[in-house]
Amino acid sequence: MTPEPAAQPDPFPRLLGSYGGHAAGPLVLSIGGMHGNEPAGVLALQQVLRDLHASHLPFRGRFVGLAGNRAALARGRRYIDQDFNRLWSPERVQRLKRQERSADTGAEDAEQRELLEEIEAQLTRRQGPVVFLDLHTTSAAGRPFVVIGDTLLNRRFAFRLRAAVILGLEEQLEGTLLNYLSERGHVAIGFEAGQHAAPSAVENHVAAIWSVLATAGCIPTTAVPAPSERRPAVVEIRHHHLIQDGDAFVMQPGFTNFQPVRRGQLLAHDRHGPIRAAESGQILMPLYQGQGADGFFVVRAVRPVWLGLAAWLRRLRLERLLPALPGVRRHPDLAATLTIDLRIARWYGLELFHLLGFRKKRSRAGKLIVSRRWHEPGAFEEWTDPEVVNTHEDQTCTSKT
Repeated sequence: MTPEPAAQPDPFPRLLGSYGGHAAGPLVLSIGGMHGNEPAGVLALQQVLRDLHASHLPFRGRFVGLAGNRAALARGRRYIDQDFNRLWSPERVQRLKRQERSADTGAEDAEQRELLEEIEAQLTRRQGPVVFLDLHTTSAAGRPFVVIGDTLLNRRFAFRLRAAVILGLEEQLEGTLLNYLSERGHVAIGFEAGQHAAPSAVENHVAAIWSVLATAGCIPTTAVPAPSERRPAVVEIRHHHLIQDGDAFVMQPGFTNFQPVRRGQLLAHDRHGPIRAAESGQILMPLYQGQGADGFFVVRAVRPVWLGLAAWLRRLRLERLLPALPGVRRHPDLAATLTIDLRIARWYGLELFHLLGFRKKRSRAGKLIVSRRWHEPGAFEEWTDPEVVNTHEDQTCTSKT
């Protein structure tokens, strides 16, 4: 196990600070410490806010930094009673809003209520589109990476970060704050800066924050270093090993993010015996900490041609034709959502719906429910650079296996 970051002597304030707000523009809302053993994001937000105030840099819109699970941050633990970044389903959020404070049953209830109130207050004050940047670190070492729902606008922000881009993770993790704000139509980017205690994690977060501020148009692009010419790799989730209570899961030592693995390779053990790779690819987020339900992921590279095809199909708005396919129907209650009868529509898999901008919500009783990822009308409409969102080159993390 990697050591947990040291507990903070005093909790971080919820509102770490803000900058701008005098000229209309986007709201860039960034949160660090959704998991209490990941303080690097909070430290990076404090550093960027200090630098902004010291520089008096011209600024369009507003930048706000928030601390996530303050109680867990104070103890240096991932969470106290419940994983704070798995509690943000729309149903739970609505229930929490209706619930009296006296009915809160755990530390994370109070944390979620306070953070939600602060987020809503910031959204109410905004004068333009919203960009949410969620800052995290991992228990394993390895290169930084970006997590997005696959919209063309999210791609633009992610590609400018010049780190590997992960597709499909939001389908595997229910109840994340990233999903909650993305499903409200906002640009939503998750950035994993490296291993929890690595000094480079704070540096990587700082660079990511500056990049997002520049890409959003809040600060001049000349205020940040020019990105390299190499384009980042894009990978997709192929396998997710979920840990059940009582599994006694233990990861094999020494794995790092994006390390190649072979089908059948020993990756971990639990009370049922050895756990081997279901297919060849690259390992992502192997679990080397005491808390957490995600043992590891296996990813593989996405070919650039598929990214370009997806962008082209979405610009043609071909998703409007999907309800005409046999077995595909509009959901009776949910907007931008389709129900697929897998007994009829067995010839077209989830990949077709991914190409057209949909994500899997759930699958049960022979039915697949998918919803379309979207952004608020008019969000960053001035950005029309097709080269950024249509092409993708240089698969730097492609596995040879």
